[in-house]
Amino acid sequence: MTETRDTETRDTETRDTAALEAERARIRAAHLKPAGERPPSTARGLHHTALISSDVERTVRFFQDLLGFPLTELIENRDYPGSSHFFFDIGNGNLLAYFDFPGLDVGPYAEVLGGLHHMAISVEPGRWHELVQRLTDAGVEHVVHSGVSVYFRDPDGARIELIADPLGEMYGSTVL
Repeated sequence: MTETRDTETRDTETRDTAALEAERARIRAAHLKPAGERPPSTARGLHHTALISSDVERTVRFFQDLLGFPLTELIENRDYPGSSHFFFDIGNGNLLAYFDFPGLDVGPYAEVLGGLHHMAISVEPGRWHELVQRLTDAGVEHVVHSGVSVYFRDPDGARIELIADPLGEMYGSTVL
């Protein structure tokens, strides 16, 4: 067993999972309304999610050439002169965006409270199998879960999931 697994096992043993499930149940009862009783969202959708890139061209090659998400725009970032703001089409009018910050030492990717854990992008099941094979062929480390999710890291370490479930569903359950 690796040190990481030992830590995970120890953490699991010290958590009171029954109490955690009871807390989820309490929150569901207090806040989750049945689909027909929910008010409409005040939002139209996700315009874009912006992450940070240390190398614009490497990021473009990864998302456009490997994953098939077309680059749609590359402009200067209005907030930091010399910085690029660039966008990839991830379907249904949704964009994945990146910034680079040349000359600014932003440090490596880190998972922190309030930060990105992972971003899940829905793809057609047939395309999902093709993309898993592309990741394999390119030597990109990845892990497949539940036969519909593949997790991997972008060139700067952000965790990405490609999921073969339709938008609004998660492992056979409606989440929308």
